[in-house]
Amino acid sequence: MAGKDQINIYPLGDCAVVVEFATQMNNSLYPYITAFTDFIESQPFPGFIECIPSYTSVSVLYDPYAYLQYPSPFQEIKKILLKKIEQLTIDSQSKARHITIPVCYGGEWGPDLSCVAAYHGISEEEVIHIHSSAYYQVYMLGFSPGFPYIGGMPKKISTPRKSTPRLKVPSGSVGIGGEQTGIYPLETPGGWNIIGQTPFTLFQPEHMPPTLLQRGDQVTFVPITQEEFVKIQREEKLKWDF
Repeated sequence: MAGKDQINIYPLGDCAVVVEFATQMNNSLYPYITAFTDFIESQPFPGFIECIPSYTSVSVLYDPYAYLQYPSPFQEIKKILLKKIEQLTIDSQSKARHITIPVCYGGEWGPDLSCVAAYHGISEEEVIHIHSSAYYQVYMLGFSPGFPYIGGMPKKISTPRKSTPRLKVPSGSVGIGGEQTGIYPLETPGGWNIIGQTPFTLFQPEHMPPTLLQRGDQVTFVPITQEEFVKIQREEKLKWDF
């Protein structure tokens, strides 16, 4: 990560700024982005609305009307954020939850598993083993409600997105898009390579929080059979009170 004096802060329209910690994704950035986001949210400044973290930066939304007395609301917000960055400390003790996601790989559940295997010249079983043996981190939610962008996937199964996206990707679909893996919480269009499906429900708006996975969660995937998929789905074993 860049030093604190190298962090770039620039406007994003007239009611948000981007605090850029680096220009390229790096796993070592996550503690800094998490610490900054948590610090701002726990000690908000006047007019603060919300933080939106990503892989390399945090977008900070604010009410510009709270700063009309200043010649430049952006410059005032920048001063505030730079001061908070100076106060920032990094907690080396992980407080992350660990969530195990069952996945039925291949077949009707993972129609692109064979394509991913062929792209890398390995067997479908090897793709499953590699994908389910890694330890992952949820970096952010986006695209659709509850969609987790999950880092930590081994590069040996990194696969480009499909050239022609599907119009409908079933909810619970587990996909690979470039060097990321993710889970579709809702039925939506999508261009990721679908290698499996989980019986877990990732988004329930009537619950609080409404998303199963949250920023900072650590995730592992475990292969299950079709029979186990149906059983878990039918019995609704997923609990939301972690």
